[in-house]
Amino acid sequence: MLAIPSRIQARFEKYLEQRSIPKNLHAAYKKWLRYYLDFCRKYDFPIMRKESLPNFISKLNEKGQTNAQQEQAAKSINLYYEIIEQVSHKTPTCKHADSRGWASLENSKTLPIRETGTKPAPYGKGAAAPSRGLTHTRNIPVPAPEPELPEKASIASGQGASWETPFASLENEIRVRHYSPQTLKAYRGWTRKFQAFVHSKSPEMLSTDDVKAYLTYLAVKRNVSASTQNQAFNSLLFFYRHVLKREFGKIDGVVRAKRKPYIPVVLSRDEIDEVLKHLEPPYDLVVKLLYGCGLRLFECLKIRLNCLNFDARVLTIHDGKGKKDRTVPLPEKILPELRAHLESLKKLHEQDLKRNYAGVFLLDALELKYKNAAKEFVRQWFFPAKQLTRETDSGVYRRYHLHKTHVQKAIRRAVNKSKICKRATSHTFRHSFAGHLLQANYDIRTIQELLGHSDVRTTMIYTHTIKSQTLKEAKSPLDF
Repeated sequence: MLAIPSRIQARFEKYLEQRSIPKNLHAAYKKWLRYYLDFCRKYDFPIMRKESLPNFISKLNEKGQTNAQQEQAAKSINLYYEIIEQVSHKTPTCKHADSRGWASLENSKTLPIRETGTKPAPYGKGAAAPSRGLTHTRNIPVPAPEPELPEKASIASGQGASWETPFASLENEIRVRHYSPQTLKAYRGWTRKFQAFVHSKSPEMLSTDDVKAYLTYLAVKRNVSASTQNQAFNSLLFFYRHVLKREFGKIDGVVRAKRKPYIPVVLSRDEIDEVLKHLEPPYDLVVKLLYGCGLRLFECLKIRLNCLNFDARVLTIHDGKGKKDRTVPLPEKILPELRAHLESLKKLHEQDLKRNYAGVFLLDALELKYKNAAKEFVRQWFFPAKQLTRETDSGVYRRYHLHKTHVQKAIRRAVNKSKICKRATSHTFRHSFAGHLLQANYDIRTIQELLGHSDVRTTMIYTHTIKSQTLKEAKSPLDF
């Protein structure tokens, strides 16, 4: 891997201190810079030009790096560009990059690499952090390989522009509409991929042809599914309409993919009982609520104590999909388990108060209005996380709800152990709830209300999951 020249590293460390970057992140920032330098050497990109950054971020995305890691890498490389600008203005070009700067390396075919006899570290997860200090390096001729990045759209000029303002506007437009964090993550991810595809073309110069080329690339080159292509289309539509403040216009030659009708998987009652046998608390109680109340996973995990009404046997779902509220009946069979779980939460709450914790996470600015709301017992999570979470800004400890990945892994293990011949996830229990109600001759409008669907056509898909209940059941002509 490329070694950072001593002068550049000294300036880089000084910049990190000036920008108030926490010291525990300095090693990570230097790691991204080394990865960037090695990336430019490997794929023959100019190391001093800003248009190389989107390609580097695109490569990190292909390697599975998270959005937070990609943003951290972008900040690190932008600091490097600022240093380059200062060095290019103050220091004349010379042959020794380690002592002067990177100017002579811009057009050079020979770059300094570590002489370890091994390949450069990958850009994927688990890559080792760069070691402290510098080791001896010497110039070794390295052939420039052919670029392996995805095919880019043909762009005229204006490449390498900054997209920081559009990304900030995108986040503001999504938050002001109170969209979910998952929507923000998806839209920001697709916009970042589009930025890399157009080679950081200036947002003012973007046209409908760029969108058409990108959607065609996704469908033809990447062979993405219909839902993925439509999600990318909706993300760019939102970006153009609300961030760039202009309409898409007519996109000829690109057909929006149409999803094929999907018939949900419905488990039998015996299969559900078999899965529950292999689940431990509190995951078994989560699954019983998913199936017994027809909840989505995030709706179940976000249940607070004030959502439960044991007297009326009613569970209130606040801020469900589409920010809609609804009520569902509590299953009589699990009421003793729910009450026993509630008693354990009282003990946990008392322990948390003795440790002087800051309370649970609340929505929006509710804690500013009610200062002690986060510590009130009725606002605690019904399925709390096992450990407290430390806030980065304030440093206080708060309680979050059980993470969805823990439940998903527990369900996956239980399904594998049960040896059932169906692909079951957490959402399968919601499908089973609707299918079994239809089988019990409940009308479709009642099931629509319980599921929280806006359109009855969404609920009608469950009619394909049960056998016909007509007086004369359909038979094959071979059975006549």
